[in-house]
Amino acid sequence: MNRFRHRCYDKELLDAPGIPFDAIARNMQELDVINTRLGGHGITTRGVEILVGRERRQEPWRITEIGCGGGDNLRAIARWARARGIAVQLSGIDWNAACIHYAMERKGNEAINFTCSDYRAARFEQAPDIIFSSLFCHHFTDAELVGQLQWMAQHTRRGFFINDLHRHPLAYHSIKWLTKLFSRSALVKNDAPLSVRRGFRKEEWIGLMEAARISTYRIHWKWAFRWLITATHHG
Repeated sequence: MNRFRHRCYDKELLDAPGIPFDAIARNMQELDVINTRLGGHGITTRGVEILVGRERRQEPWRITEIGCGGGDNLRAIARWARARGIAVQLSGIDWNAACIHYAMERKGNEAINFTCSDYRAARFEQAPDIIFSSLFCHHFTDAELVGQLQWMAQHTRRGFFINDLHRHPLAYHSIKWLTKLFSRSALVKNDAPLSVRRGFRKEEWIGLMEAARISTYRIHWKWAFRWLITATHHG
């Protein structure tokens, strides 16, 4: 248990520059499968649902994902919104050009705008109603995350949400064995269990929100070993 007491800060392979596109594509494909099979996409759409609430309007909800990777979360939101007759305007931002290239290839007919940029350099013609991240926060140190939370709060009209990992030994050993048995991606085999060790406990999220001076938020535990944090400007 001692190794899970504190966050691990070892860098993931995906964070290194110069990774071949084929390796990035395989990693993105398998992450989409993991998010689909283990409920990650359902957590993301639940975050949208919480922030949208019961409001129905003619103009689309502007929703932006930072650290969008291969765009699988945005495609899931597009399907979810279409099934409910909710108009959305979706965009994704990621610093990795290979991820953006893959996302563009995979978006099909979905009207999703992708931008290759550090999220902090992004410029919006209109502020998004909702900003979110999924499996992005654990790539950062606590100090970096405080700034990221403040940025999200400052740049959104309705609120933001985060879908990320619960650091827990069962989650670590489960994903380690699952990827060992089924993954064909060296990136996924290395990074998936490491991501869990870089994940969070509830009290850490409380401390991060306090440090960012964000008071109106809720922390929800979700299967399988995920946190859904929702923050709103409207209580």
